[in-house]
Amino acid sequence: MKALGRHILLELYDCDHDILNDYERVEQIMKDAARAAKATIVKSVFHFFNPHGVSGVVVIAESHLAIHTWPEYGYAAVDLFTCGDDIDPWIAHHYVAEHLKAKTKTSLEMQRGILNVPMLKHKPS
Repeated sequence: MKALGRHILLELYDCDHDILNDYERVEQIMKDAARAAKATIVKSVFHFFNPHGVSGVVVIAESHLAIHTWPEYGYAAVDLFTCGDDIDPWIAHHYVAEHLKAKTKTSLEMQRGILNVPMLKHKPS
């Protein structure tokens, strides 16, 4: 059975603390990850928590990329949810992990929207 989308839950450990606390840099990394995966960016919203931490989402036409950082622990939780066959969330996965300078990472991929529909397509005509 085919799914509408793929959702990667990415855990990043021992990341660069300064990068994790720089909301403009985190936003740029997430937007660049979306572009690297060939996603279409619709909008992004990011917020800096005082004294530390960033949360944000890049809404893409194919779903979203989201992140929450804990600089004090060198940790970031990342969701990469893409729909359709043209976008590869693993490209975004590797981009984010590399640019946050994660020393350790774990990930889990789930299929989303597993429907018993003949000729299931992300964007039906």
